[in-house]
Amino acid sequence: RIRAIIYVARDSQKGILIGHKGSMLKRVGIGARKQLEAFFSKQVHLETFVKVKKNWRDNDLQLKRFGYKQ
Repeated sequence: RIRAIIYVARDSQKGILIGHKGSMLKRVGIGARKQLEAFFSKQVHLETFVKVKKNWRDNDLQLKRFGYKQ
């Protein structure tokens, strides 16, 4: 079981990522799950969540936490 949180900077981005009735998030999740299953050579249960973290791209601490900076 893998839980993934996808952070976006604005509420409008959250809506775009989730899509109508969750259709876009479902597509993203299925694609990610298939890649993870191929990598691990076993079945994976992927839970995806979308959260708004305002201006995270402008925050050095957040960028370090997400692995974008050292």
